[in-house]
Amino acid sequence: MRDQLQVRSEPSTKTSGRSGTKWMMRANGLEKSFMNRSGVTEAVRGISFDVREGEIVGFLGPNGAGKSVTMKMLTTLLKPGEGTASVAGFDLHTQQTSIRRHIGYVSQRGSTSDEARAGDEIVWQARLYGMSRSEAKKRGRDLFAALDLAGQWESRCSDLSGGQRRRVDIAMGLIHQPELVFMDEPTTGLDPQSRANLWDHIRKLRDDFGTTLFLTTHYMDEADALCDRILIIDHGRIVGQGTPAQLRSSIAGDTISLTLRTNSDASGAAGIAKTIATTEPMINGNLVQMQVENGPARLPELVKRLNETSIDAIAIEVASPTLDDVFLSLTGRSLRD
Repeated sequence: MRDQLQVRSEPSTKTSGRSGTKWMMRANGLEKSFMNRSGVTEAVRGISFDVREGEIVGFLGPNGAGKSVTMKMLTTLLKPGEGTASVAGFDLHTQQTSIRRHIGYVSQRGSTSDEARAGDEIVWQARLYGMSRSEAKKRGRDLFAALDLAGQWESRCSDLSGGQRRRVDIAMGLIHQPELVFMDEPTTGLDPQSRANLWDHIRKLRDDFGTTLFLTTHYMDEADALCDRILIIDHGRIVGQGTPAQLRSSIAGDTISLTLRTNSDASGAAGIAKTIATTEPMINGNLVQMQVENGPARLPELVKRLNETSIDAIAIEVASPTLDDVFLSLTGRSLRD
């Protein structure tokens, strides 16, 4: 392993866009199929995307959409069937060793052993990259300080909190100072406070170290809070991409929800809603939901018409589109499903 990792790195092929943008990752037409008893399964079907240097990019999709296969290809664990890509500036087909030198990977399940001391895990990981023990300790302790783990160097991993142990996983992925870090479900299993704390540390990796991050998550609030851009994959294809704001704006209008006193009132309210809604109102018992353009501006008109017909709404809610709405419209499924 050490001999392999000490092989001289090939020169980087990192390119810049027209405005000087540096691309940390560029995929063009990546495909991967598998043979099984029922025939050929097309797991990834010609996906193309770019990741800029210093971005946090979320990679979202339902289970079985092709996320894991794509991640394995980009981290050199699976050979692409078709297509090309550069990762950290190196060719995915011919420069796998250099890619491994320049990327970090934080797995969903974690990499630490219960009985090992946290500092020992960091040193062992660093030694795999050819670092001396003294260099590994110095760099590891610096990372522990940056990740609020100072004082935990001698602690057994089993004695750490969930959030602390997850940060040790991140330190292991950063010990060789990679330019690009892949994170698979970084906050799964953490309580809300630990999740929010880890979000701050992930942002610091980009803001303080200039690290580019490519992460998967099953939490829409996490993608919204962390990611500069989001890629949505379904059935092996990229079906949506953009900033969280751009994706939300792709859903036309706002949602107005009316809770009525009776089912009969709900039917009457739905009839009124048709005059201002952009789609057919939905009735579920005494609840009516409708899509409208500029919900806050149309709400007074709706309330006036309800009052004129003596329909009393006991609750009214206006909601702008969320990333959950975007995901549902693009895939037909909830992200958690």
